[in-house]
Amino acid sequence: MKTIGLLGGMSWESTVSYYQIINRVVKQRLGGFHSAKCLLFSVDFAEIETCQAEGRWDDAAAILADGARRLERGGADFMLICTNTMHKVAPQVAAAVNIPLLHLAEVTANELLRRGMTRAALLGTRYTMEEDFYSGVLQRRGIEVLTPDAEDRGMINDVIFKELCMGRIDEASRQKFLSVIDGLRGQGAQGIVLGCTEIGLLVRPQDTDAPMLDTTLLHATAAAEMALDC
Repeated sequence: MKTIGLLGGMSWESTVSYYQIINRVVKQRLGGFHSAKCLLFSVDFAEIETCQAEGRWDDAAAILADGARRLERGGADFMLICTNTMHKVAPQVAAAVNIPLLHLAEVTANELLRRGMTRAALLGTRYTMEEDFYSGVLQRRGIEVLTPDAEDRGMINDVIFKELCMGRIDEASRQKFLSVIDGLRGQGAQGIVLGCTEIGLLVRPQDTDAPMLDTTLLHATAAAEMALDC
């Protein structure tokens, strides 16, 4: 079994989900008392969020690159950035180490294409929805990307940072997200990419019949399978 390096803490609530999913998959595959071999470097999210808000992406990249090097020195065979938004600096992080980086957007593209979906809606932070570091990966794989309008993007971003990253789950916010999802389906979205690791804490499969891709679940499952060479 390979050792998984987790670069987490963005937020720690969603990093908990990564750890749970990875270990559940390993247990399902191997049975018995088996669990995953993992290393976790968890950043202080306040530092990262400040860098995001002030546009200091190079500083954020340096923080994550340092964490990546620590994981490599600790013996990780490959690594994950346990958040969608910070894949904006994935190239700099990957360049800082000699171990592979399992890219979340590539994992998401693989699953969309496996399901035959070539038109997908992307929900996430404002950075993820409005910049091309994430959608560009999907588009290069032949997937058309839809995003909510400006007002809804603002609402989604606020819920992520002011509620979900603070550990708060609000039913009114859930209903707002579901309304946005319905609108995107009406525009022809074949699947809804939950492109923020916290959104899956709010919008659950039982809340809608829309085909949803929980990127936390996809990324963590892919990591477990990579560790087991499945």
